[in-house]
Amino acid sequence: MTDYAIVEHGGKQYRVSPGDELMVERTEANLSAGDGLTFERVLLVSQGDDVRVGKPLVEGVLVKTQVVSPVRGEKIIVFKKKRRKGYKRTQGHRQDYYRVRIDSIEA
Repeated sequence: MTDYAIVEHGGKQYRVSPGDELMVERTEANLSAGDGLTFERVLLVSQGDDVRVGKPLVEGVLVKTQVVSPVRGEKIIVFKKKRRKGYKRTQGHRQDYYRVRIDSIEA
């Protein structure tokens, strides 16, 4: 059985294991490749057969990650319209992300 944790970051929850890579929202500005990022909001941690569930957080557990690269997501189009009123608004958006690699789960 592998070690894993469920962390909360940027309003979303992720299941992470050491060695995983994932894209998380850019909540801290100006991190570059090689910088460290720590997830402190750990909701669940599993090590072997031992599973600890937080109420709401597990105390004393950190998930250490390393930024692989800052990236931008796909462009989305936000379109608003009210029928028969001549109201149309188009706006685009690209979310900023960090691609991070999970180094360790420190319990």
